[in-house]
Amino acid sequence: MPSKKDLSPEIIEKLNLLQEKYSSVGQDLASYLDGLLYADFLTYWDYINLDTLLTLQQPKTPFPDEEVFIIYHQITELYFKLCMNEYKRLREKVERSSVGPEFLLERVRRINRYFEALTQSFDIMVDGMDQKEFLQFRMSLLPASGFQSGQYRKIEICSTSLDRIVHKDLREKYASHSQNDIDELSKHTYWREGAIEIQSKKKTLTLRQFEDKYDEEFLQLAKDFYKCNLRCIYADLSFTKETEGLKDEVKDALRWLDVNININWPLMHYKSAVRYLQKDVEDIAATGGTNWQKYLPPRFQKRIFYPELWTEEELEEWGKGWVKREVFNINE
Repeated sequence: MPSKKDLSPEIIEKLNLLQEKYSSVGQDLASYLDGLLYADFLTYWDYINLDTLLTLQQPKTPFPDEEVFIIYHQITELYFKLCMNEYKRLREKVERSSVGPEFLLERVRRINRYFEALTQSFDIMVDGMDQKEFLQFRMSLLPASGFQSGQYRKIEICSTSLDRIVHKDLREKYASHSQNDIDELSKHTYWREGAIEIQSKKKTLTLRQFEDKYDEEFLQLAKDFYKCNLRCIYADLSFTKETEGLKDEVKDALRWLDVNININWPLMHYKSAVRYLQKDVEDIAATGGTNWQKYLPPRFQKRIFYPELWTEEELEEWGKGWVKREVFNINE
């Protein structure tokens, strides 16, 4: 056993600091050191719960490509959780003090990277599954739908003021809403018309399930982020002489976030739907009778988080170039 004189000054200093830490809360350092002494060394597989993670794929059919479908959606939700971590950090920063340009820029850049990774990897879904297999196993999953991703809606709520994600015909009406109006605005979020039966105009079971599970949670989140959503934070942002040079970078990052979330991501889903559900793009039949072909393309919904950052021409042409290039293979 080494004596005290065998211990380096750095080790002794750290032991003293640990003694202070545990003594300040009435704890015995020796007991914690016993725990450390007898604990096993941490392994990679235990740290990330690998064995549990690899059991979370439970296909409902015998088709091999269903596992691809499940894993990709699980990866997507994990990336969404990474995004939500950044929004939570922003909210905490707002509540403690104020958000500076550097802090905001880093959070937005991270969210952009997460969405870019998701969008660029979507070919796993678009090109990586057998069409016949997909059409067979997909019918066994009804009424479940990616439409029901609650985290994606949370990202929208945290990204902008609530008036920007109500139905497009109501945005001007609610542009100056107060926190007391959130209950009313929440009744008109655009996704409530995203799973409507074409013939009857009634809510699908997909939508009813979604509202039952998440409505209260979304409402509380909208209230919590009323003053700390990204649009609000940007409007309140102050630049000093030292940070003046970041103005354009922050603006560009937010514009790219708008594109990533409101153009690139939904249109990759649209491209997938075109690929798997119908060869003739003009005659796409809606899955389960729902109106996804009017819901996914940005040119219809025109979901735009930061209209003040775009020109009139850009707003008018929102999403059109991507559709022509990626879905219909038209290069201008």
